[in-house]
Amino acid sequence: MVYFVLNYPFFKFISTKFIFMDIVSITWFVLTVCAIFALYMPIIEWALHRYVMHKVFLGFRYPFNAHALIHHKEFKANETYQTDDAKKASLIPMAWWNGPVITLVASIPFGFVSFWYQSWFVWSASVIGIFLYYGVYEYIHWCMHLPCKQSTLLHLPVLGGLFRKLNGHHLLHHRYPNKNFNVVLPLADWLFGTLIYKADNSFAQATGEGVPSVQPEPEKEDSRL
Repeated sequence: MVYFVLNYPFFKFISTKFIFMDIVSITWFVLTVCAIFALYMPIIEWALHRYVMHKVFLGFRYPFNAHALIHHKEFKANETYQTDDAKKASLIPMAWWNGPVITLVASIPFGFVSFWYQSWFVWSASVIGIFLYYGVYEYIHWCMHLPCKQSTLLHLPVLGGLFRKLNGHHLLHHRYPNKNFNVVLPLADWLFGTLIYKADNSFAQATGEGVPSVQPEPEKEDSRL
């Protein structure tokens, strides 16, 4: 009976492809997921944020309306950057269906590769890497605008300091909407010249334990006076 069940096509597929993968295959799978997360998705995030969420893309207005017109109107770089209001907090995350749609669309190139080589190894890794990146994006973005959700991140070694830096990076995006499009990894901002570290001029920015100062360096500001 056990032999029959284990030789059923479905269980044979699962055991062959996943359960009994050798250590080399598992290593390559994990490395592929990491590469897609760290190298591919920052570029996808940057492109979507710049050309779909801050512009009307091919007549499709929903992302532009929800993000550029509503989210940026409610959350500026001043004290309105953070909120504890539940109604306003509902404007932070994307709609629930955005994750599956973005994952499906962003994984299409890897689907072609997998189809060509008759192996779903790359596509499976891409789906995991893309969806993981999306989940991290949503969680970090949620915490950036909600101080009450930051305590766990801020008290984690290394990650606490990283979160504060990313929060300052995102705060500058709300000050300069054409800069700092990345939320998770600013790789694409660096590659495409949209990365800034400080504001051009002093302004009344948001403050808090999780928000670093993004004010210009005094000597740089004085040189412009």
